[in-house]
Amino acid sequence: MNEGQPARVAPPAGASTRRAWDGVAAVIAALVGLLALCVSGYTAWLQQQQVRAQVWPYIETGISTSKHDLTLVNKGVGPALIRSVQIYVDGKPQHDWDAVYASLGLKFDRRPPYSTINSIVISAGERIAQVTFRTVEDFNLYAKQATRVEMRLCYCSTMNECWMRDEREKESVRVYHDVKTCPQRSADDFIDNDIAEIDLSAREPQ
Repeated sequence: MNEGQPARVAPPAGASTRRAWDGVAAVIAALVGLLALCVSGYTAWLQQQQVRAQVWPYIETGISTSKHDLTLVNKGVGPALIRSVQIYVDGKPQHDWDAVYASLGLKFDRRPPYSTINSIVISAGERIAQVTFRTVEDFNLYAKQATRVEMRLCYCSTMNECWMRDEREKESVRVYHDVKTCPQRSADDFIDNDIAEIDLSAREPQ
């Protein structure tokens, strides 16, 4: 050893090994934290899916030969918030039921009573008689031409997830499909909120 130079001190035995293990421990801790974060996120996602399933609505339209009415039924497990309604005859939008009947060439002694569905909430399992014909004859006149009438209905769940039921679609798989949001009101919207004609008894509690 040269005079004036400090003596080298040897590192304690095993120091480098401890540093290596400290680095491994830090990596393992980071991986454990990341795994916990992933598990937490996945659990939250599963819970959200469960909630979505619990409030999922499913609207179907129908025509009842026994009750002589046109119906809407929510066959889902959550309420459906009706956002927009359009009704077409031969592909042309109709403003109200009078316009529908006129386009079909139908005349009734008394207008069939109807229920408003614009901007309403249909509970799970609820059935609404959208139009109830007063006589069998009136119903049969409509039923013979019912295939000319098509509905476009947009509704949302309580989680603001929305679906479109568009009977104008040629492919059956496209009749019912999800949408990001329901369309804004337009001149094609169907108006059925004339309080003087609404049938307040048309809702059937389930």
